[in-house]
Amino acid sequence: MASMDVVKDSAMWSIRPKTIFNGKHLVLLRGVSGCGKSTLAELFGIPTLSASFSTDDLFMVDGKYEFDPSKLGENHQMNINLVENRMIEVKEMRSWHENLGGSKNNHVILVHNTFTEVWEMDPYYALADKYIWTVHSIIVENRHFGKSIHDVPDNVLEAQKSR
Repeated sequence: MASMDVVKDSAMWSIRPKTIFNGKHLVLLRGVSGCGKSTLAELFGIPTLSASFSTDDLFMVDGKYEFDPSKLGENHQMNINLVENRMIEVKEMRSWHENLGGSKNNHVILVHNTFTEVWEMDPYYALADKYIWTVHSIIVENRHFGKSIHDVPDNVLEAQKSR
């Protein structure tokens, strides 16, 4: 495992690998509901060897978003598990390719959640450290006056903004 420097400041955790980028990138899209995280995730045009995850996706029932606050913790953990499973798949794929003399491909995992509190990203940073992924955190702002595609109530949006 590559050695990592973990620096904590008042704004967020920052992991700085001591090695050169290894082609494994975990992108965390942060922002309140309705700011455009899901839309931006779609615009990235995720390549074949990459994946996109969101806890909101786990609230989809028959193509309709049905938020159930009682399942929030469970769905967040399920999302973390999905990301870890993908990291394991990539690790196995890269090992297989290397054994055949192939080159390493770039792999991107995109997670688009609100992450309104810094600690909410901690499990993802821990996974990045465990599987040696470079983390990029991007804050998405609602400068287009967009409405949440998930029909998040206004009182929930205000609570997110106040954190």
